Amino acid sequence: MDLSIVIVNWNTQDLLDQCLHSVYQHPPRNSFEIWVVDNASTDGSVRMVEQQYPQVRLIKSAENLGFARGNNLALEKCQGNYVFLLNPDTEVHPAAIDILIEFLEAYPQAGVAGSTLLYADGSLQTSSYPFPTLTREFWRLLHLDRWHAYGVYDQHHWDRCQPRKVDVVQGAALLVRKAVLVQVGYFDPDYFMYTEEVDLCYRIHKAGWDLFWVPQSEIVHYEGQSTKQVPVEMFLQLNKTKLRFIRKHHGKIAGAIYKLILGLTALPRILFASDANPKKAEITRNYRELLRSLAEM
Repeated sequence: MDLSIVIVNWNTQDLLDQCLHSVYQHPPRNSFEIWVVDNASTDGSVRMVEQQYPQVRLIKSAENLGFARGNNLALEKCQGNYVFLLNPDTEVHPAAIDILIEFLEAYPQAGVAGSTLLYADGSLQTSSYPFPTLTREFWRLLHLDRWHAYGVYDQHHWDRCQPRKVDVVQGAALLVRKAVLVQVGYFDPDYFMYTEEVDLCYRIHKAGWDLFWVPQSEIVHYEGQSTKQVPVEMFLQLNKTKLRFIRKHHGKIAGAIYKLILGLTALPRILFASDANPKKAEITRNYRELLRSLAEM
């Protein structure tokens, strides 16, 4: 088996249907299998896959395992030489998967290749990131990361015809060699949602492999369709998992400093908040919950 496509789904039946349809409409040239891990959806996702895509290898979890543990269920069983991690809220363009496979075959030192992610209107979506550091996280939490040198990638100004080496490839459309996963291990199961692909990419990088953004491979990503169903919880998860990453790879002292940064950046947003704007009021509520949760992190 050349390729295993792994999709973790939670209550995105219609988007999952669209995603699977796009893969079968534009299938890779190589032999492939598709694994769908359903995280205890209640919207009919399982029934839809069973009835419309009986060839898909379906894993039905009795609980919502999150992205990392959900993917691991399929990674332990899949047979492909390459693994394509694909979000259910994506649509595969023609040749998108083939382009990634051909790139990895042409560059033996490359362990990971990621697609260009597009919004529904065709505009570019950021799909690669530098590794988190305390400095980068400080500027991110102040929403000033674009003004800090090397805080984020300026992907909108990159050459769309030239693959580029990056730190992190977003897990929405990530091709990785199965041998690399065997070498560094699968996803860290302690990440429920967010930062799990950052951790994986970091371990792959530390093992000596290169990671690339391959712009010629294009995929539409209807970003955050699962996570927007529980916005406060996902906001907390984002910061909790960033803290876990900092502690795991930079030590406890760095983790304590990151917690301090979280508190210092949350306080002014709460103290000087205005509830007149509904969007800003929601952000303020998120930061209040973050401040309450800091002691338990």
